[in-house]
Amino acid sequence: MRTRHTRRLHIAAGILVAALLFAPCAPGEPREFGVFARDDVLVVVAPHPDDETLCCAGAIERAHAAGARVAIVWITSGDGFELDAHIVERRWHTGTQGLMELAQLRMQEATRVAQLLGVAASERFFLGYPDGGIAKLLHDNLDVAYASPHTGVAAVPYPQALSPGAAYTGVNLERDLAAIIERLNPTWVLAPTPLDAHEDHRATGEFVIRVMARLARSDELRYWIVHGGFEWPWPRGLEPDSQLQPPRRARQLQWHSFELSAEERTVKANAIRLYDTQMRLTSSFMLSFVKHNEIYSTTALAAAAVK
Repeated sequence: MRTRHTRRLHIAAGILVAALLFAPCAPGEPREFGVFARDDVLVVVAPHPDDETLCCAGAIERAHAAGARVAIVWITSGDGFELDAHIVERRWHTGTQGLMELAQLRMQEATRVAQLLGVAASERFFLGYPDGGIAKLLHDNLDVAYASPHTGVAAVPYPQALSPGAAYTGVNLERDLAAIIERLNPTWVLAPTPLDAHEDHRATGEFVIRVMARLARSDELRYWIVHGGFEWPWPRGLEPDSQLQPPRRARQLQWHSFELSAEERTVKANAIRLYDTQMRLTSSFMLSFVKHNEIYSTTALAAAAVK
């Protein structure tokens, strides 16, 4: 059961998030995202292994080429994707063990992608929280452990995670995120918009917003989207000369087009293909993110989105 103090903190955090989402921008000229320098630190927060590449591989490559420090944080290791586990394992009864093995494969793939994109081993952070359960940690399991219906575990089971053995609670997830942000002292943080159609993505975005607001660093946030709705991105498949347009469900946000060079698009396509476990199932969707540009928003939500 939650304590009265924790409930008050939860309510206060919700009020803080609401104020942040709709607050006017601070006076002065906003910094231009994408003009990286050696003293920049870019942190990409991804709900699952592959999201960081679909949304942000171009920005990661550009920052690395400029000599900036780049880090990736994976909230989950993708251990709740049962259909994917069936395909990868080539059997219909994978159970808990099969899903845990899938998570290890996905972390190995993420490591290879990070190496390709030039992200140092010390800047890769697997948190190991439950795939498909991040919204539960945000709303229902702030300080009471959540048991994943996929793996059956209620604590981080991966020894390579930042906090192995940490209970699946919102408090612990926020603590891990805050510790990474304070350690890295980023100049830019890229997180999913709460308008993303995937529940884990929406909840991840809200967790990042809370942490950044608590640390008084909200101006460093920019937002991306992966699950934009039916038939987005379009066209499907590898179309590197096409322009990525904002999806209908998030069109009201203030999107900035981040143009990619031909070389950056090639690197992004190569990075996506390293996610073999995902390419077997959704290759057309994944490659459709290799476009002439990436898109980032300066706002998480717009007032019309919550009517």
